[in-house]
Amino acid sequence: MNIDRMILAFAGSMILISLLLSQVHSIYWLWFTAFVGANLLQSSFTGFCPLAKILKPLGLKPGSAFD
Repeated sequence: MNIDRMILAFAGSMILISLLLSQVHSIYWLWFTAFVGANLLQSSFTGFCPLAKILKPLGLKPGSAFD
């Protein structure tokens, strides 16, 4: 698995978990959903992703999106 796929899987998981938590715990978990979405949007324009910077030193191979 490369960095790009790991980021997409992580972001998708965080969105689904926060949506679930907003239904069973508190509506304020939707702020976390918005944060993840905003981070995905800004990384699509800038190419900067904090998670990519963390995963690269851990030995994952970069894909074409986050070099």
